This record gives sequence, structure tokens and C-alpha cells, in this order.
Amino acid sequence: MQPININQYQPAVPTISSSNTDEEKLREQTDAFEAIILKMMLDKALDTKDSLLPEDPGRKIYKSMQNDEISKQLSGSFGYSELLYGYLTEQKSMKG
Repeated sequence: MQPININQYQPAVPTISSSNTDEEKLREQTDAFEAIILKMMLDKALDTKDSLLPEDPGRKIYKSMQNDEISKQLSGSFGYSELLYGYLTEQKSMKG
């Protein structure tokens, strides 16, 4: 009997390509951080108890996935990423 490789069923961990410059890597990370903040805000803001729609188990999962995709699309446009990027580049220039 051959062992089962469960890693093939798990989603790949996102990585930053090594061909990017340090500034591009930092921008990607600050956008990812902004996406996390936006997801938390969307989860709270869109958490409505709708009496017309039944509360089924898949609904919470679907709403979470939907909020995750919305936050990824919106990241980089709300300003948190830009503020964090500016702060970190300023800190880097002061050290270097």
C-alpha cells in the first residue's frame, strides 16, 4: 500500500518571488497586511442576521471566503498599505 501525500490537497502557501526588488516585496507585504485588516472590517460590517435567509452551515464559510476575496481586491487602495510602506521605507533609510 502506498502512502498518501496529503500535501497535494492543501493549498500552496503564498510566496514572494525572488526576482522582485526589495521595494516590490515590501509593497506586496504591506498590501497583504492591508487585506487582513480589510477582511476583519468586512467580517464585522457584513455580519448581519437576516431573518429571510436560513442560517445553514455553509453560509458562514461562503461569506468568509467572499469577504476574503473582496479584501484582496481592495487591498492597496485604502491607504493603510501606503502609510505602512512609507513608514517602513523611512525607517529603513534612517538605519542605512
